[in-house]
Amino acid sequence: MTGSIDPTKESFAAFKALSRGGPIWMLNLLRFRAVAAYPSDHPNAGKGLSGAEAYRQYGRESAPVFQRVGGRQAWLATPELVVIGPADESWDLAFVAEYPSADAFVEMLRDPAYKVAVAHRTAAVQDSRLIRMSPRRTSGHVFGD
Repeated sequence: MTGSIDPTKESFAAFKALSRGGPIWMLNLLRFRAVAAYPSDHPNAGKGLSGAEAYRQYGRESAPVFQRVGGRQAWLATPELVVIGPADESWDLAFVAEYPSADAFVEMLRDPAYKVAVAHRTAAVQDSRLIRMSPRRTSGHVFGD
């Protein structure tokens, strides 16, 4: 079964309709395939790479574009247990990517080198969530402060 891997046209249009100024955070929740699902004409097809291995290749190939547009990884974690929420919605990796603006994120997606690299992500991911967030300052004492 294939889960949510790529944005729909409607969700991407909604993304672009939001404010474009200032930094954005993108929360990524990822569940990997046991074996990466490359198209038959891809050089990695039939190599038996795991989803995690394919995702690491995506990371290596997309990193130069991510950094060029001003992106940085703000937070990285290995999820251990869903305490509140569907128990079957487990994740292999969670991270927040920070971009200087929504335009920087869109620029990354349109970059020719990124378009080549994203084939590894598509092959790697069984299910995912990508949530755009607006960073907020807190006092460090109260949530939502």
